[in-house]
Amino acid sequence: MNLNQITIPTKDMRRSVEFYQKMGHLLIVDSIPRYARFECRDGDSTFSLHHVDQLNSGESIVIYFECDNLDIEVKRLKNLGVSFDLNPTDQDWLWREARLEDPDGNKIILYHAGENRKNPPWRIATE
Repeated sequence: MNLNQITIPTKDMRRSVEFYQKMGHLLIVDSIPRYARFECRDGDSTFSLHHVDQLNSGESIVIYFECDNLDIEVKRLKNLGVSFDLNPTDQDWLWREARLEDPDGNKIILYHAGENRKNPPWRIATE
């Protein structure tokens, strides 16, 4: 199995579509105002937005997008007016990451982990 698609809830489809396009994702299905699908510019993954009348309260999903040039990508997005909750920071788990939220408050982490994403030094042995 391969995870290649997630769906993110939004109350304001047009605002969210604009936000994810600003991030650089390619809109490939436009069924606004109820649904939109994007292709990530790197790799083979897609994700979609679907309209909801009410967002869930409490913990939300966290969406991770890996960037080879994290600092440059954060600077590009800041120049487009995107706000970050955490600037690129080296983490104890050997990833460099920046944090922000989409217009509906879904948490987004832009990060660079390289080899450490799947093979950190503490990875358990597999057969």
